[in-house]
Amino acid sequence: MTPPIMRVVQCWDDGVTTDIRLTEILRAYGAKATFNLNAGLHQEHRTHSFVYRDTGVTRLGWSEMKAVYHGFNVGNHSLTHPHLEHLPANEVFREVAEGRDRLAQFFSQPVNGFAYPFGTYSEVTMDAVRETGHVYGRTVGQVSVPFPPENAMAFHPCCHVLAPDFWQRYESAKQCGVFYFWGHSYELISEAMWRAFDGMIRKINDDPQSRWADILQLFT
Repeated sequence: MTPPIMRVVQCWDDGVTTDIRLTEILRAYGAKATFNLNAGLHQEHRTHSFVYRDTGVTRLGWSEMKAVYHGFNVGNHSLTHPHLEHLPANEVFREVAEGRDRLAQFFSQPVNGFAYPFGTYSEVTMDAVRETGHVYGRTVGQVSVPFPPENAMAFHPCCHVLAPDFWQRYESAKQCGVFYFWGHSYELISEAMWRAFDGMIRKINDDPQSRWADILQLFT
């Protein structure tokens, strides 16, 4: 009997310049991915955003984003990446709705996925994500069985890309048929980490029991 095929989905947050190297690796293996972006934080050209482990992180400019993310899905990460659970309900709705609308207009594609800034959420934020037409809202939780989620507005992935038990979770997920991981490309801070990531994507790509899928395909 042929073993069942596991669908592997991934998403990456924040729209930074290291996504360029990341997308080059993903394209080399035909890997699908969703990139969650904050429409209100990008300027026409690149801007310094923050420092991660002594390294400056630069946000991509609008002038290059269509080329960088060509062929990939775009998800909504809110307009300006606030702690949504700390905002009044009308501000939450604006952050979610305007973020989605601006991305959809710019990329000329449906934006139906949402990733909660900082991974935090509440009933109010989940309601806003649902009411603005998103299919799911991704958290930063870790679960062994990611799909189907109990509540699509609190869609927990299997693990972070740098989880120490990544491969154990990967093999365990074959029992449910979906493996979902996430991360930020700026967390790959050395050449060794980039080589390891390339090897990770290659290993998944070469696994006859797995195939790449877009997150939204899980819901259709």
